[in-house]
Amino acid sequence: MAQVIPGENEEIESTLRRFKSKVSRAGIFPDMRKHRHFETPIEKRKRKELAKHKQRKRKQKFRY
Repeated sequence: MAQVIPGENEEIESTLRRFKSKVSRAGIFPDMRKHRHFETPIEKRKRKELAKHKQRKRKQKFRY
C-alpha cells in the first residue's frame, strides 16, 4: 500500500502529488481498473491481444 507522510510545512497539493506518483509507480490504478467490473471472456481476450500487440510494437521500436 502506498503511504506518504506529509512534511512539517509541506502543502497539501505537494503531498497529494507525491502520493499520486507513488500510487502510479506501484501499479495500483491498472489493477483497480481491472477489478472494477466483471470482464467477459471476449473482453479479456481482446485486452490480452491488445497488450501483446503493444508489447510487440515496443520491442520492434527498440530493435536496431
